[in-house]
Amino acid sequence: MTAPAAEALQKVFKTLADPTRLRILRLLEQEELIVGEMMDILGMAQSRVSRHLAILREAGLLSDRREGTFVAYRLVLPDEGPWRDAWILARDRLASDPTSERDDALLRRALAARKVREGSGRSFFDAVGPEWDALRTVFGDDLLRARAIAELVPPGLRVADIGTGTGVLALELASLGLDVIGVDQSDGMLEAAREKWAAIDPEAPGRVEFRSGDAHALPLSDASVDAVFAHMVLHSLEEPARAILEMARILRPGGQVVLVDFLPHDHAWMEKELGLLWLGFEPDTLRRWMAEAGLETPRIQQHDPDAKRDLPATFVASARKRTSANE
Repeated sequence: MTAPAAEALQKVFKTLADPTRLRILRLLEQEELIVGEMMDILGMAQSRVSRHLAILREAGLLSDRREGTFVAYRLVLPDEGPWRDAWILARDRLASDPTSERDDALLRRALAARKVREGSGRSFFDAVGPEWDALRTVFGDDLLRARAIAELVPPGLRVADIGTGTGVLALELASLGLDVIGVDQSDGMLEAAREKWAAIDPEAPGRVEFRSGDAHALPLSDASVDAVFAHMVLHSLEEPARAILEMARILRPGGQVVLVDFLPHDHAWMEKELGLLWLGFEPDTLRRWMAEAGLETPRIQQHDPDAKRDLPATFVASARKRTSANE
């Protein structure tokens, strides 16, 4: 190997040895981004992001385009050679890394926020609607959803899915033979949910109806459902105690409320990047809120997070509505 070739390889290895630069390249391979968007996704200061961008630009790996007062960056690779070979190897190795999954989720959130900035006039959840299934994977959602379903009532009953989002849980409940009312205040989410339901086999054992509504003032009458589910919803509500009161209101005597959410944690990035209003809930607080809503003998199961994910511990809380005011 000639000296120039060895020096070129050394530059490739040195540039790609930094994990932050790898994260930036993964993002810029997917989307053109400005510095502010990368700061939000990476959780880093402007000076640090700009320093890495300068190194990548000097290596010839970035294109830049001025848009108003901002500069947008994108990954560019030569058609062949050590840069392309090294990057493909690194990218493939990072595909299933938990940090990559988190970055991809926050990338989708940044793109949704961009739509809002560009004048769509829609909320974050409206803008992100169809992409929410991918975004919510940052919560380790499949396992949590399975735990919620394990608390289910028998098939044939009528249940409410509060904060249904794109209808993932609602459709699973319907597939188990339950009649579901999915409630969400985001029109974008509900549109995506209805599209999913329209594609379901019409012979599915259960039925689904989607309604627009606020968790603090549910669009259902008193004592109208047999069970209520709120899956990863409480942390996004301004008044979770009031929402639990509403869940109890629409529940028939003897019916069950099932809540899935985070225990207290210090993952501040989730508050900033995913819009969490609450960084988890103490079990004693949950028990008090449920008791005040007329829900008796709450059961709270605590679950440790997947060791491969940088996520908080979670809980599944369930309680039944009193069968009479005197009990």
